[in-house]
Amino acid sequence: MTAALDLQGVACTFTARHDPGQRYTAVQDVSLTVGAGEFVSVVGPTGCGKSTLLNVGAGLLAPSTGSVRVFGQPLNGVNTRAGYMFQAESLMPWRTALANVAAGLQFHGVPEAQAATQANEWLRRVGLGGFGDRYPHQMSGGMRKRVSLAQTLVLDPDIILMDEPFSALDIQTRQLMENELLDIWQAKKKAVLFITHDLDEAIALSDRVVVMSAGPGSHPIGDFLIDVERPRDVAEIKTTPRFLELHAAIWAVLREEVLKGYAQQLKAA
Repeated sequence: MTAALDLQGVACTFTARHDPGQRYTAVQDVSLTVGAGEFVSVVGPTGCGKSTLLNVGAGLLAPSTGSVRVFGQPLNGVNTRAGYMFQAESLMPWRTALANVAAGLQFHGVPEAQAATQANEWLRRVGLGGFGDRYPHQMSGGMRKRVSLAQTLVLDPDIILMDEPFSALDIQTRQLMENELLDIWQAKKKAVLFITHDLDEAIALSDRVVVMSAGPGSHPIGDFLIDVERPRDVAEIKTTPRFLELHAAIWAVLREEVLKGYAQQLKAA
């Protein structure tokens, strides 16, 4: 079966911020696939290029070397089959929740009334059916994340790219959002590439967890199948024997890279 997203031999090299004469390789020789309907998480130490890979998959960043294919076709420019949910706030503060969710549809030429109907339906799906008239400043962090999720999914992308979307939330709200994401994914079965620092989150959500080495020149050093039955509850799964086994196995690979990354941060500081 053709992969939804296929990165082969990807490297990304940049000019150093403080020294234009120096070059910095964020990721190197990265081969990573996400099958249609597959949920894949990428974990690794801070600065290992996880978000760089997501930007490559979105077509926002062209790799220095290597290839990117989307459902078998070379990616040239923005990946129009992908939706991107950012870590940072992405809502327009002058628009209501409904208007924020409808915006992408309107930009794609969907008539205003039809866009509003679809936006209302997605607000309902994420538990905000009665909050369409709220502005971002009138909503909690968790509610804003729900709007962002609806904003991404209303366009019905074939691939969903998520960059630590729940990292700023408190643990209770985070678990609620993770379960909502799993419910929606279970129903739609889109391909998901999910970036996180949280190994618990990665295991609880995913079909596979890919571990990246510390940078520079970060690359995959582990690819783990998460053979835990679905559907899942992210709180309950963390107490099961198989979850604990998987966590220990992945952490055994990840731990040294996290220590390397931390040492590099201290040196840079």
